[in-house]
Amino acid sequence: MDLLRFATAGSVDDGKSTLIGRLLLDSKSIFEDQLEAVEATSQSKGYDYTDLALLTDGLRSEREQGITIDVAYRYFATPTRKFIIADTPGHVQYTRNMVTGASTADLGLVLVDARQGLTEQSRRHAVILSLLRVPHLVLAVNKMDLVDYDQATYERIRAEFTSFAAKLSIPDLEVIPISALKGDNVVNRSENMAWYQGSSLMHHLETVHVASDRDLVDTRLPVQYVVRPKSDEFHDYRGYAGQVAGGVLKPGDEVVVLPSGMTSTIEAIDLFDREVPEAFPPMSVTVRLTDDVDVSRGDMIARVRNAPRPSQDIDAMVCWMAPTPLRERAKLAIKHTTRTGRALVKNVQYRMDVNTLHRDQEAGELALNEIGRVQLRTTVPLLADTYAQNRTTGSFILIDEATGVTVGAGMILDGS
Repeated sequence: MDLLRFATAGSVDDGKSTLIGRLLLDSKSIFEDQLEAVEATSQSKGYDYTDLALLTDGLRSEREQGITIDVAYRYFATPTRKFIIADTPGHVQYTRNMVTGASTADLGLVLVDARQGLTEQSRRHAVILSLLRVPHLVLAVNKMDLVDYDQATYERIRAEFTSFAAKLSIPDLEVIPISALKGDNVVNRSENMAWYQGSSLMHHLETVHVASDRDLVDTRLPVQYVVRPKSDEFHDYRGYAGQVAGGVLKPGDEVVVLPSGMTSTIEAIDLFDREVPEAFPPMSVTVRLTDDVDVSRGDMIARVRNAPRPSQDIDAMVCWMAPTPLRERAKLAIKHTTRTGRALVKNVQYRMDVNTLHRDQEAGELALNEIGRVQLRTTVPLLADTYAQNRTTGSFILIDEATGVTVGAGMILDGS
């Protein structure tokens, strides 16, 4: 079955966790004992309703404060599609958590409170989803039950957000009025909003087309592992395993191994138990070549006439995730696909205000949760594309060498 990854975003108390709880409940994806525990907790707090947010806000501090702090991943499936949900925080101080949750998302789900309309945080989350090149965005106008399901309120918010989104890179936008608490337009169409002619949220999630969002033109296979079985039956077997990041691989294709530049032809493509006629994103496969060429972890298999150019000078947008600011001349470890090395911060060009899109060129550094344009020099050439071209080969993480902690996430703009 097809898989859809989506991330929720929005201001505090807009109902993100409640909406996910409603999706899990109405799609029958939770166990009876889980529901009974949530109902008992809700009653003990004196609520006259079931607090569905308790299904996702698992940390004790989250339950005590009534807010989401860390990214919570939930999995469920319907007869037509599998889903992975990243429930991300709304607080500005947890921007790094939202970037983490949305970095692999096919769709971003931004919630707004129908009573409040668009807020600064709503706009900030839309900007971040745009920067991360999340191809599909849904604006869910929540808590419609608290404005008596008023169409004029929905239309006003829809028009305001559509106007704002026109300034961003959002190729697909859908606006859906819902009530996560009551269940209106979440899984089933709402009788209270007969004026709304669109689909329910679940129907949209089940039918949104994501296969064409992947790069099927530029062939990229970062090598994760060299497979050499130690058995007599497969004594001569030599394969190169990894997850296809772009393009389509087929037996007979002429390929180049980077950074060495050696060329060969694909002999066969293997899954765990069989050969396959082709491989495409996001399949994990083992490729066998007709020639014995030197290939190791961190190398990349690409098409001869369509290969990334190795580069050690990287221009990227970086989201900084550490309490200590990112400053020029800082030295960090860098991980790009399966390749690792070290990086020197040459220049912090500007810091971006994600609320106004203003570029502060006098900043000189990036503090915790800030996003800015940074120039890096790496010790090893990166086999990279721009992030706009390929979200896998166009992204990287920065790591503190002393602690091993991930301190930055980058989106490559250019390399030369």
